[in-house]
Amino acid sequence: MTTLIPAYGRDYKSQKAVQADWDANKDFIVADMFSGADGKATNKQDCIAMNLSPMIRYDRLTKVYKVKS
Repeated sequence: MTTLIPAYGRDYKSQKAVQADWDANKDFIVADMFSGADGKATNKQDCIAMNLSPMIRYDRLTKVYKVKS
């Protein structure tokens, strides 16, 4: 399972806000030290192409939400 964090200093207070930016194809950063893509930007379109269904950390990285594709 790949974990992503919001890019460019963004943060969210709700799952609804996370899903809205995910659906808007905004960038997120791969936060998976076992992945070759660790630290690189990705978005919904990229994840669909790679058949990934990631978890996104939000609310100061204290909560996790599995986005809906």
